[in-house]
Amino acid sequence: MHTIITADRQLFGYINDHFHNNFFDSAMPFVRNSITWLPLYIFLLFFILLNFTKDKWQWIALTVCTVILTNFISSNLIKDHIMRLRPCNDPAFADRIHFLLSYRPQSSSFTSSHAVNHFAMATFFFFTLKRYIGNAAWLFILWAALICYAQVYIGVHFPLDVACGAILGIVFGYLSAKLYNSYYSLM
Repeated sequence: MHTIITADRQLFGYINDHFHNNFFDSAMPFVRNSITWLPLYIFLLFFILLNFTKDKWQWIALTVCTVILTNFISSNLIKDHIMRLRPCNDPAFADRIHFLLSYRPQSSSFTSSHAVNHFAMATFFFFTLKRYIGNAAWLFILWAALICYAQVYIGVHFPLDVACGAILGIVFGYLSAKLYNSYYSLM
């Protein structure tokens, strides 16, 4: 386990230190902010409501339930029992990282709730909408990955925190999509 943690910390240092530039320093705090994506959520809501006739309310309800469940699992079950310091609060890193927020989150770093929630949504969207929007569904996965990368870039999570969060989100997003696709259809 020590080897994994050491490699995780080294990868964090590499990402957080070597890839900085003015554009990303300005963009990444914006990218990882959930409010930034509110227009996307509103667009998806209207897209579903206006373009589909069947089981659209179940799709919306299951999307919301998936996010509530994954957030509860990450924030209340995992983080409350695995108290890992965030890089920005870790004395070994705090004075030498590029930290790009105006506040320091105090919750545990493992798992990243941003990663869990966004990958759960992205996976659910991917598997429920791919037959209607084709390869454009891959943009949901790219979107979630970008948010995860931003979490490491700005200094609030180690790569392992977002990777494990992404895996958890993918599992729950897939299970929710499988449930939806087994019983419902948008057309």
